[in-house]
Amino acid sequence: MYSIYLKRVIDFICALLGLLFLSPLFIFVTICLFIANQGKPFFIQRRPGKNGKIFKIVKFKTMTDKKDANGNLLSDAERLTKVGSFVRKTSLDEIPQLMNVLIGDMSLIGPRPLLPEYLPLYSDFQKTRHDVKPGITGWAQVNGRNAISWEDKFIFDVYYVKNITFILDLKIVFLTIIKVFKSEGISADNTATTESFKGS
Repeated sequence: MYSIYLKRVIDFICALLGLLFLSPLFIFVTICLFIANQGKPFFIQRRPGKNGKIFKIVKFKTMTDKKDANGNLLSDAERLTKVGSFVRKTSLDEIPQLMNVLIGDMSLIGPRPLLPEYLPLYSDFQKTRHDVKPGITGWAQVNGRNAISWEDKFIFDVYYVKNITFILDLKIVFLTIIKVFKSEGISADNTATTESFKGS
């Protein structure tokens, strides 16, 4: 009942109220990143959603497009701006995803949407994460986020898919708030971003 009907209603209402309430902050961050990223405040990328259906996720752009002398992109750490680092550390880069929730591509709570190129690499167990809509935050995020292994992330994701309840979602929201204030698990050790998934 909850996962089929009420979850979508709650997602829509919370996303709408969140966008309205956070609109001043949304505009401020957009302006700062517009300046820091040479006119490109948003990062738009194709991601697989429920049942692997591809949609376009919207996030704040925390890295520039700077390249080396050979035209290759610099490392993530070198392209991460000071503004972008703060936005990422405080999880403000996730705010635009409320628009994805509003139109129904995502949920507030669910497995994080990963990259399309990972789809062929999943085991049958790991594919289960696509039985529900991806979320802005999820069970894996509050249990280590990018600081845990890919295998552990998938275990947490599948656990969530098989145990969705209103109480579990409330717990994830509460733990997410704590994680954001503590800035825990934002990246893997010694890296600006998490390592790519290469299969089990």
